[in-house]
Amino acid sequence: GPLYDFTAYTECKELPEQPLYNGGMLKNHPPENFSSIAHFSTGFYTPAFILHNLTPGTIYCFSIWLKIEGANSAHVRASLKTENSVYNCVGSAAAKQGCWSFLKGGFVLDSPSNLSILFFQNSDDRDINIAVASASLQPFTDEQWRFNQQYIINTERKRAVTIHAADGSGDTLQGAEITIEQVSKDFPFGSAIASTILGNLPYQKWFVERFNAAVFENELKWYATEPEQGKINYTIADQMMEFVRSNQLIARGHNIFWEDPKYTPAWVRNLTGPALQSAVNSRIQSLMNKYKEEFIHWDVSNEMLHFDFYEQRLGHDATLHFYETAHQSDPLATLFMNEFNVVETCSDENSTVDRYISRLRELKRGGVLMDGIGLESHFTVPNLPLMRAILDKLATLNLPIWLTEVDISGKLDKETQAVYLEQVLREGFSHPSVNGIMLWTALHPNGCYQMCLTDNNLQNLPAGNIVDKLLKEWQTGEVTGHTDGHGSFSFYGFLGEYTVSVKYGNRTANSTFSLCQGDETRHVTIRV
Repeated sequence: GPLYDFTAYTECKELPEQPLYNGGMLKNHPPENFSSIAHFSTGFYTPAFILHNLTPGTIYCFSIWLKIEGANSAHVRASLKTENSVYNCVGSAAAKQGCWSFLKGGFVLDSPSNLSILFFQNSDDRDINIAVASASLQPFTDEQWRFNQQYIINTERKRAVTIHAADGSGDTLQGAEITIEQVSKDFPFGSAIASTILGNLPYQKWFVERFNAAVFENELKWYATEPEQGKINYTIADQMMEFVRSNQLIARGHNIFWEDPKYTPAWVRNLTGPALQSAVNSRIQSLMNKYKEEFIHWDVSNEMLHFDFYEQRLGHDATLHFYETAHQSDPLATLFMNEFNVVETCSDENSTVDRYISRLRELKRGGVLMDGIGLESHFTVPNLPLMRAILDKLATLNLPIWLTEVDISGKLDKETQAVYLEQVLREGFSHPSVNGIMLWTALHPNGCYQMCLTDNNLQNLPAGNIVDKLLKEWQTGEVTGHTDGHGSFSFYGFLGEYTVSVKYGNRTANSTFSLCQGDETRHVTIRV
């Protein structure tokens, strides 16, 4: 089958680019006017594509270029209507007048459709004209999709290694016995933890056997560290950091501020003007000075596309000030813009991929440094081609992308949660621009936020079985063999740290090597 095309654009262009996959199913298939299709008419007048014989389970990747007339800009979404269902958003783009914008998305049907319509509408239903060009619709079978995922894993997450065995004189050793073991992974894969891990040795053991990264669920949030003004307490967070350090984990800092007033300390909600500004400055300096260089990331102003508590009270530049102050306090930490409903859906008008990109670019123009893309990834039913398309668009920014709070809705049964979790994790790990994945599965006596990996006795639930399966799949198991006639032994390994033992006759030599990303074969010479 075809190789997936990761191409995406975020700039508005004078002319549209050529269609991906040479148009795929839409090659030589011009759009029709929506109003002429009486069966589907809902009062909108936009270009539309009539699609025949779509099959369930097939992954359809869609892209198109858009231009509007009648407004300077508009948020345009692509929707799909079948005989039985309406898929409200299968892709979206911020379209403009006078230039072409790129929309990329996709869909997977629940049931077969003999006749479907793919149409476009602007989100606020203004009377604008939408022009389209270079449309493409490319189907992938599940097997083809999985092949493409594995291809990226093999090329981006693994690397070829050749071990050379030689004696003290440099002569090659044929038939030397080679044993190789991966002792740590390069790719950060972790989970949220809560204070419940403190003193719980079985839980700690379970955690460090699986994960190399952690994030504190709530213990660093302002309402947790300073519930009353001036009474700052980092005791719990300090104890959790001791657990992180003692087990050589990396940790994300979550979060400095949360724009949702519901999760802002009550005493802060009562402040205005200079008093609020003073409290904000004190919060940043206290937190960042306390944990300088301890956390690899900080979520600076959490969920600011949905909420604006601080900007309402301190002005539009408040967020920019947060980032500037945080960077000055801890210059080596990557500062993230953490948000929900960016990859989960395109139906949320507040956090479409183009709105996320626009806000991030606004911060960069203001001078924000060391920025990263944080995608919470709280899914219900994942739309995999849409998820990948959104990641493609974000990847054009050349910034670190992390899935920061992955889980599946607790409204679903545990078996279904596990199925969807595997889909999301495979999609994240196999995207070349995703740098790390964090689960939002901190264990509490009364359960987890939405999804648990185990019960309270640390016995795997279905989601835990999926995580264990993937952890094993994404690690190089013990590799053994013998050197060939050239004294060499080659294998492909996941990126990370390795030990290697070479035995020849009654002589043995042990060594270590690092396997980092690279296109060339990594050569390691061991003298026995």
